[in-house]
Formats: sequence, structure tokens, C-alpha cells
Amino acid sequence: MKKRRCQPPTIPLPSLSLSHILTHTHANARAHAHACAHTHTHTNTHTSSIAGSAMSVISLFHCFLLHACVMQAIFDKTWREWPTARLLCQVDNLSLLKMSHEPLLTKHLNALVLAHTSLEHALSFILASKLASIALDADVLYKLFVDVMQSSAKVREGIYADLRAVKERDPACTCYCHCVLNFKGFQACQVYRIAHCLWNQDKKAVAYVLQSRMSEVFGVDIHPAARIGKGVLFDHAAGVVIGETAVVGDNVAILHGVTLGGTGKHGGDRHPKIGAGVLIGAGASIIGNITVGDGAKIGAGALVLMEVPPRTTAVGCPARLVGGRNNPTKLTEPPIETMDHLSYVADWCDYVI
Repeated sequence: MKKRRCQPPTIPLPSLSLSHILTHTHANARAHAHACAHTHTHTNTHTSSIAGSAMSVISLFHCFLLHACVMQAIFDKTWREWPTARLLCQVDNLSLLKMSHEPLLTKHLNALVLAHTSLEHALSFILASKLASIALDADVLYKLFVDVMQSSAKVREGIYADLRAVKERDPACTCYCHCVLNFKGFQACQVYRIAHCLWNQDKKAVAYVLQSRMSEVFGVDIHPAARIGKGVLFDHAAGVVIGETAVVGDNVAILHGVTLGGTGKHGGDRHPKIGAGVLIGAGASIIGNITVGDGAKIGAGALVLMEVPPRTTAVGCPARLVGGRNNPTKLTEPPIETMDHLSYVADWCDYVI
């Protein structure tokens, strides 16, 4: 029995004024391409050249159309407060156009991006394609994901905030579409958001299935009952484990290999509570029902077993506070803005090789 492939759906355009303008422009460009090809039938080479150039124009308008939808979704509420939004739009448009000229990516982009008219539909298709299996139909998953994203404002807000977080804090993220298409940490987080929404609707069996497939496909295991805020960056994400009663605040950065776990087999509230603006380094383990305060930093490989005050740094195994428990060194800048993982070393130990 072969795995069924999810086909790009035909969906009417949303009522966006800019999208309508670009749609009409795209239609005119296509008509012009066919007219040019019909007029210059005396030279096959010349015809192919003109038609190819016209189709390049069509690809450009496809990119603009998709990007108009994505950017409106992301910047709709913050356009006036974000002066660089227009520049970011231009950069993303150029990135999309460059990718569309790669022969290997033509079918890839058409199926995953250009066939869709909104971020929610494109992301739903990408996630459904990845999570589908012999027993899980891709089309059914796609419809489920679209329904959840369209019905839940909280899920949509989380998606947009996560996109901004990845673009701002990860230098490897060159454009928003690169994040949506290729960043498994972002994709896994959105599967969690859908599963969490279903969990809260008492659809626990479906939520568990999504958790299982997310763990198998992305290597990220997040219990659907865990509570995770907006603007979260899962950098690389491989090996991340977040338990059932864990809480993660807004604007948190979590690197690969991080565990937010319990201390044993007892039930109840048994997992960590991570405050807003916390940076957790690669391979760190935070165990038990303890609190990591707002704006704190957890060093790579740390084993945290006790509470961490706000704006402090915990490093080591077991973890200790930089500056000591009685008078810990306070961070002067939010760690998620600097994404700095090494500044504490000089204050913590005389480390040499």
C-alpha cells in the first residue's frame, strides 16, 4: 500500500486588496505570454525565449502574491510600529524569486508555496505532507490543520510571533519562506500548537497522534498539554523534550537537546516553569517543578535542579549561579536579544585549554 500524496488544493483568494491587484496583474502577464508565443511562431527558439521571459515575470508576480499574503498576516497589526517592514518585504521577494529560478525547486515551490493563497494554507499543506503516513491521510490532516488555524486566533498569533522570532534571532534564517519551508524547529512548534488546541477541545486521541508523529518526523517531543507562549525559537530543535505540565513563557529561545522534564514517576504538576525572555543553551536539562525567572540564561549542558532567579545565569552540572547564590550577577541585556552563550565564562571559571 503506497503512501498517499497530498495534492495542492484549489482555494479562492482572500479578500486582500493588494492580492487582488497582483492577481489581475498576474492574469494579464499570462495572457501577454501566450500572445507573444502565438505571434512569434516563425522561430521556435525566439518563441521559447519570449515565453520563458514572460513566465519569469509570472513567477515574480506569484512570489509577490504569496508574499503579500504572508506579510499582511505578519505585519497587519504592527506595520506602523515596524519601520523596516517594507525593506524585509523586498528582501523576501528577491529570495523567493531567486529560489523560483532553480530547476530543482520549481515543482517544490509550486506545490508547497505558490499553489496556496495564505500562510495558513501553505503551512497546513507543508505539515500535512510531512506528517502523513500509510495510516494517516495527508488530505485529512491538511483539512484538520486549516480548520484549526482558521478557527483559533491564538494559534495564528503564535505562528506569526514565532516567524518573527526566528527571523530576528537566527542569523541562518535569510527569509520568512526559508523558515516556513525548511526550519523543523518552527514546523514542530506549529504542530504542537495545533495539538494543544485539539487537546483543549478534548480531542486528546488526535493530539497524542500528532505528538507521536512530530516526535518521529522532527525529533521533537512536546506533550500537547504543555503550555508554550508566543515568539518561541526552537533553534535546530533536534532532541528537544518538553513534559506534560511544563510552562514556557513568551519570547523564549530553546536550542537543541534541551529537556524540560520531571523527576520521577509521580503524577501532578512535575515539570519546569520557564519565564518570559529566557535563553536555554544546547543540551541543558531543567528537571522538576522549579521556576526559571524572566530574562534568565541557562548555559549549554547545564543540569538545573533548583530555581533560577530572574536575569541571572545558571551554568554547570549541577548548575550554579554566576556570581554565587547570595549575590548572583544580573544580566544587563535580555539574553534573547543578544543570543550570547559565552559572556558568562570569564566570570564563572578560569577556563583554558
